[in-house]
Amino acid sequence: MALNPRTPVVVGVGQVVVRPDAESEPADRPEPLDLMVQALRAAAEDCDGVVEGAGARAGAALIRRAQSVRVVVPLGWRSINPAQLVADRLGTEPGQLMVSAIGGNTPQAMMHDACLAIGRGDLDVVLVTGAEAMYTRTLSRRNPAKASLHWVSQPSETTPPPTVFGIERPGATDLEMSRGVILPIHAYPLFENALRGAHGWTLADHAARIGALWARFSEVAAANPHAWIRHARTADEIITPSASNRMISFPYPKLATANMQVDQGAGYIVCSVEAARSAGVAEDRWVFPLSGADANDHWFISHRPELHRSPAIRLAGQAVLDMGGVGIDDVGPIDLYSCFPAAVQMAAHELGLPIDDPARPLTLTGGLTFGGGPGNNYTSHGIAQVVGALRADPGTGGGTGLGTVGMATGLGWYATKHSVGLYASRPPTRGFAWRSVQDEVDALPQCRVDSDATGAVRIETYTVTFDRDGNPERGIVACRTADESRAWGNVDDVDTLRSLCAEEGIGRTGWLSEGGQLALD
Repeated sequence: MALNPRTPVVVGVGQVVVRPDAESEPADRPEPLDLMVQALRAAAEDCDGVVEGAGARAGAALIRRAQSVRVVVPLGWRSINPAQLVADRLGTEPGQLMVSAIGGNTPQAMMHDACLAIGRGDLDVVLVTGAEAMYTRTLSRRNPAKASLHWVSQPSETTPPPTVFGIERPGATDLEMSRGVILPIHAYPLFENALRGAHGWTLADHAARIGALWARFSEVAAANPHAWIRHARTADEIITPSASNRMISFPYPKLATANMQVDQGAGYIVCSVEAARSAGVAEDRWVFPLSGADANDHWFISHRPELHRSPAIRLAGQAVLDMGGVGIDDVGPIDLYSCFPAAVQMAAHELGLPIDDPARPLTLTGGLTFGGGPGNNYTSHGIAQVVGALRADPGTGGGTGLGTVGMATGLGWYATKHSVGLYASRPPTRGFAWRSVQDEVDALPQCRVDSDATGAVRIETYTVTFDRDGNPERGIVACRTADESRAWGNVDDVDTLRSLCAEEGIGRTGWLSEGGQLALD
């Protein structure tokens, strides 16, 4: 089949991990910019299928002719235009310098945007990269005796601003934040406990499920040379609190939460078939973005009718499958965004995937706990792993004619922003297809919110946060009022907090006072 020269192809992926080294000084470790550049250089070598340092003629040619350099915004390092710094280091002069908004969905969403631009003929070669050096940053701050970090900065007066990709918007309402929903470790346990309530699991059964799922993820990380933690853990090790696995927010100990204390970078090169051929990239390096879809769930948690569901993932997932001409059973390697066990379970349910299929794990990295959670850029690692898996097993075409098909998903904020992408080892006959399913999501019912609610309420879901010594600090509770409006409350009584971690709290009733204090019956 003659390929349309505007067909987008992923031709190079690169990953970098710099693990802890007791002998190194923080100032001697790579900063985020170094990791971003290293990741793209690794992606250039990957275009040629060469080992590290062996040289990359085709990849180097693509970097030189890149028209767009895109950076997934880091959380641990701020600069005015990091894409400009990356381009300067690589010696390329693209016409477009882009930086993403906050959100783990952005690496996949940027892929969709790049593929559409390539298909239209607006761009030929796009470089995407991102990195975090949170481990180094934290190491430096914890030890004042260590040399200070002096990471690259740019003068505000002369640095041109980049194009911003995505939506910059707070992830929580003022009411939610006032009740303690401030970070992912406060939001995802709410979803996790809502899952237990919806399925009728006991606390013990629920903990065992979390442990078993995350133990399987740790096994994948142990076999992944790019993972941060390459030591498999048992389910009991994951769910049992200990000195090294303190409780964070019920029901999650530390080993069930995203691990941002990593030094990792990843990037990819996507270009037109015409550019790939011109640069000399062998066709066995090509992986074809097949279809993509993006949408936000109702932006704020308060407005979502069911806190264990994600209609946006369901609708986006169905859209990519329909556009790709495949069913979920046709998809082989899969990497679901995996900041917390709840995110994986919610996505698997909406996509029709079993969570315990040994032939098809739901991660290719090991997830954000074990593979590593480098801020907004995790999904670049997921994409890299999907590309590698499709190259390793390209298939024979099969009934779809697409060879092996893989999936990568990205997620931003509190299961808010979603991006789902399909990839194939063989070219699609209809070219890359993309759809926004936002209108369909927006048409779905929203929950009423009563920000001033007082009186009798019922617990819908909850979590209990813990201090660093393992003591319960605060209960964050989503409630329903008599008219089924959602209200938010807090529990501060230590005995009640302990009981909520030992006995089921969902469905319990109580009295909500002005200011959000909740006293349980």
